[in-house]
Amino acid sequence: MSTLIIISTLPILLLYLGLYKAQKALLPVTLIGLIAALGCTVASYTSNDTATPIYSGMMLFNNFSAVFSGITIITTILIILLSRGYFEKISNHIAEYYAIILFALAGVIVMVSFYNLVMLFIGIEIMSVSLYILAGIKKTDFASNEAALKYFLMGAFSTGFLLFGIALIYGSTGSFNLETIRNWVVQNPHGIDPMFYAGILLIVVGLCFKVGAAPFHFWTPDVYEGSPTLITAFMSTVAKTAAFAAFLRLFSACFAPVSDFWVPVLLVITIITLFIGNITALYQQSFKRMLAFSSISHAGYLLFAIVALGASSANSVFMYATAYSIASIIAFGALILVQQQSGSDNFDSFNGLAKKNPFLAVVLSIGMLSLAGIPLTAGFIGKFFMFSGALLQFKLVLVLLAVVNAVISIFYYFRVIIAMYFRDAERAELTVPVFYQLVLGFAALVTILIGIYPAFISNLI
Repeated sequence: MSTLIIISTLPILLLYLGLYKAQKALLPVTLIGLIAALGCTVASYTSNDTATPIYSGMMLFNNFSAVFSGITIITTILIILLSRGYFEKISNHIAEYYAIILFALAGVIVMVSFYNLVMLFIGIEIMSVSLYILAGIKKTDFASNEAALKYFLMGAFSTGFLLFGIALIYGSTGSFNLETIRNWVVQNPHGIDPMFYAGILLIVVGLCFKVGAAPFHFWTPDVYEGSPTLITAFMSTVAKTAAFAAFLRLFSACFAPVSDFWVPVLLVITIITLFIGNITALYQQSFKRMLAFSSISHAGYLLFAIVALGASSANSVFMYATAYSIASIIAFGALILVQQQSGSDNFDSFNGLAKKNPFLAVVLSIGMLSLAGIPLTAGFIGKFFMFSGALLQFKLVLVLLAVVNAVISIFYYFRVIIAMYFRDAERAELTVPVFYQLVLGFAALVTILIGIYPAFISNLI
């Protein structure tokens, strides 16, 4: 709970700093607050997880929530480090941007710690409303405004599905509490109200909208492309990790006894998501738009843990989300620097980068190899965990289709590597700020470390 309190009060402090024109203090205070929140999260982790729900069963701060809170806070710290000098180019009032990011993070903490459907809804809305605003922070940029409007409309649409689904679950069981709902399902194996099944389907639709899974993905490419790149990085990593952690907690705690009903639905969604994401990414000329479609395919891989729900699902989601988040930060960080130099996010903008900026080319290559799932990277370990969990549930056909999609993804991830190392272009050397060197170097190092020695984080949950 201390983590949530710190992250909820920190943005208020930042707004006051902005009010009194203490601009130089914003970044250090934000980082200090996030490190303090991370420290509280680590302190709440115990070797013997005996946490119980608090506040009349509204929240559950156990190892599951501690681990996912930790990775989202670390990811936010890395993104905040990349923000040095970024928001100043958009506006003189930068305190609001840091505050809104932290409000979104507060929603994320609620999402990974809920034990009541009301808190799940509140967490999603806190995060989503903050992201709607952040998507349109470039007030004079038509693409940013369009992204914010599309995100708001699609978010409101998905919220309707989610809220109606929660209402149907409550109408059937008489409770929003996860444990009560599960007990009701177990006690009524043959007398479950059809309204309850309809509620599950509506929740599936609402959550698939939130994670950008097909066929509910159509908002993702335009929103990711139009939003400021740093905000896209936050959406793609922190928001997606939180959504899947919430997805997993809900389905494992409540709906596992009726998995025969919803697993076929999610199985079809998973397969469609993999193929749409990967095949469409092949045809993109924009590196940023390619990352948007690849995020759709990664949502498909993350759905494996829910389709093959089991004791190892939480570890699988954590490993995959960690690998994906770290590699994505490398990709978006490099993209920000290239965009600042060339004004474009096309693959051609990366031509000849290895000759002028070997460090940037190396770390970006590591990020692309990880996203593609190449061995000795964290991405390979993440896919291994997902595929292993699916094979334990005898989802052989699903794994084979996923392997085909993983091969397809190699082609578009390697396009940027080929552009950097095998295509020439007249370009000046990029200036890589110290914070970018630290973040990108750290992310690349962790990517390799997890790929070689995954055991140091693989058994946290």
